[in-house]
Parts: sequence; C-alpha cells; structure tokens
Amino acid sequence: MSRDEAMNAPQHKTFLRGRHELDDISGLPMTAPEISIILPAFNEAKNIPLIVDKIADAMGDIAYEVIVVDDNSPDGTAGVTRAIARDKPNVRCVRRVGRRGLSGACIEGMMAANAPVVAVMDADMQHDETRLPVMLQEIRNGADLVIGSRYVGEGSASTGFQKKTRAKGSELATALANRITGKYTTDPMSGFFMMTRDLADRAAPAISRDGFKILFDIVSRFGKELTIREVPFQFRERIEGESKLGFLVTVQFLGLLVSRMTGGLMPVKFLLYGIVGFTGLFVHMATLFLLRGAFDIAFPTAQLVATFVAMTSNFAFNNEVTFAHRKLTGWRFVTGLLTFYAVCSIGALANVSISTRLFEWDWSLAVAGFAGAVMSAVFNYAVTKLVTWRDT
Repeated sequence: MSRDEAMNAPQHKTFLRGRHELDDISGLPMTAPEISIILPAFNEAKNIPLIVDKIADAMGDIAYEVIVVDDNSPDGTAGVTRAIARDKPNVRCVRRVGRRGLSGACIEGMMAANAPVVAVMDADMQHDETRLPVMLQEIRNGADLVIGSRYVGEGSASTGFQKKTRAKGSELATALANRITGKYTTDPMSGFFMMTRDLADRAAPAISRDGFKILFDIVSRFGKELTIREVPFQFRERIEGESKLGFLVTVQFLGLLVSRMTGGLMPVKFLLYGIVGFTGLFVHMATLFLLRGAFDIAFPTAQLVATFVAMTSNFAFNNEVTFAHRKLTGWRFVTGLLTFYAVCSIGALANVSISTRLFEWDWSLAVAGFAGAVMSAVFNYAVTKLVTWRDT
C-alpha cells in the first residue's frame, strides 16, 4: 500500500466495552456511547486511574465515555487523565483554566458529552459505580432524572464521613434542602445522579455555576416537570486525597438555598456579596470602637482606618467565597487588592465625609459609623463585579 493510500484508509476504532479494548475493524463505524460519565476533579491524580478501572468493570457491555473535568489541579490530574486516554479512547479530559467550582465543572462536562444520557459522580470513589447500570435502566424505562440516594432503601451515608460532625452537617443540609425539594427526592444533596441529554441541555443555562450542590439546583428548578427515580447506594469512604467540603462549600450552599427559597429573585452571587458585606460591617465597627475606645484616636482618622481594614477583609473574603471560581493568587492577589483600594478610595472619601458630618451633628458613634460603612459596602459591590474580578 502506498503512503497516500495508507493515509486515506479508514481508521475506525470502537469504544471500549468494559475493560476489553476491541481491535480496529476497518469499514465499521465507531460505536457511539450510550452514556457519558462526568467526573469533576480537583487534585484527584491518584484516584483517576482507580475510578476509571472501577467504572470499566461496572459497565460491562454498555458503551460509555468518561469525561474528567479538571479545575487545573496542581497535582497533575489532567496529565494523568490524558495518559490514560492514550490507551483508552473512551476517556478524555476537559481542563479548565481560570475557572473553579463543582457546579460549573459539571455543566461544562455535560455540555462536552456526546451521549444521550449523562451521569455525574465524584472521582474519589465515594459513589458506588456498580449502581450506574441500574440507574441507566431507569432512564431506559422513562425517567428524566435518576438520583443515587443515601436515604432510601438500602442506601447509607454513615460510612462515607470520617467525622461525625461532617455527617451531622450533611444531614442538616439535607433537611434544609428537603424543605424545598422533599416531595421530589430523599437526597437533594447527592452528587451522584444521571439524566437525559434533553434535561442537561435545559438545565445548563438556568442553574448556578457557583456552589457545590448542582442536583439541588436542578431539582428545585425543574422537579415538578420531571419523572424522577431514586436508586439506593452506600456512600463510601474516600481512599486517596482530602475532602473538598469546608467553609466555602457551606457558605455557597446557604446562598443557593436562600436563592431557591426566593424563587431565584435573589441571585446566589448577590447573596454571597451580602454575607461578605455583613462580615465587613462587623470588622469595620470593631476596628472603629477599638481605635476610639482603646487609643482615643480622633473619629475621622479612626473611621478612615476602619474603612480600609473593612475593605481589606471584604477583598479577602470575596476572593475566597464570592469569586472562588476566579480567585486571585500570587501577584494577581496583590494587584487586585491595590485596584480594589484605588477604586474604593472614592467610596471611602464619601464614607468618611458623610459619617463625620453625621457625627458632628451629634448622631451617635454607632449610627454615624454604620452609615459610612453602608456607603462603602454598596460601592464595593460594584467594584468587585466590574473591576477587580472582571472577566478576562
């Protein structure tokens, strides 16, 4: 065969079925996947090879693809996934740069999927991959959404949490979420679920990209329109790495919960701003009273210092919470703080001017300081959104 003939010859390859790679068969079309399995990942380099093999064992003869959505993990998760993909063409990696967050990763993975059915599960092996075929059968039987539940039938969450406090926190979050979604599912906080391509396409533009619990957002928005089934599973202990649950996830979930309780009238990001602004008021007032009471510093000076202390805390908290998906690090953190200071200085001048005048009019220290702090908080909202963490 000539070189040109070799280049033009059909080079078809089928998807892996189970753990057995089929040989190339010229002239036969590629077997399309029936299901795309999305694995959002951050620092899961050790777990990816393990979960890929476990999924292969569980899927048997079902044609599938695995999409690892990596949030630019410093441990080389993307590189590990790509190395696997060289031998297993049904595995691929979507690497996100400058974007963070579980919900956003799930959405991007679903939009990159080729199959008519999409599943989402953790990469840390806490979700039971052997339940995937059972969930898929429920989709085949007419379900729009199938939820892996820890609280129905033989399901359990007790073994998956290494700390009792974390287990209790999960139970509380589930109880709160159930006030909105209880009639649709027993486990709205599950990260293990499967849906039709049609539902994924409908949900992607509507749900929040911030936060940790994408299923809760989907069910609270679309639950009444869907045929939902539940499949019990045992929530397992993580084998490698550390849990991503923490303060940030808790705050983001509370913001999402309040947003859904208001029917989406109050966006999640606005609520996170509010939480950060509220903490900034405490920082501002505590600094003001400390400087006035302990050091007898003149009010205008004390108010100015308190304003910049509050601005610094607001910047730091917004960087960690509100804009975690565009978090500034290294020199970008320093330059971001400087631009935040520069633009907010306009608000700071108005803050000091208004609060000082109110204080001179014999308004109380608390009221005068509070009025100036509110002025800065409103200005900070606009600055945070338009300048410091602007889209690039």
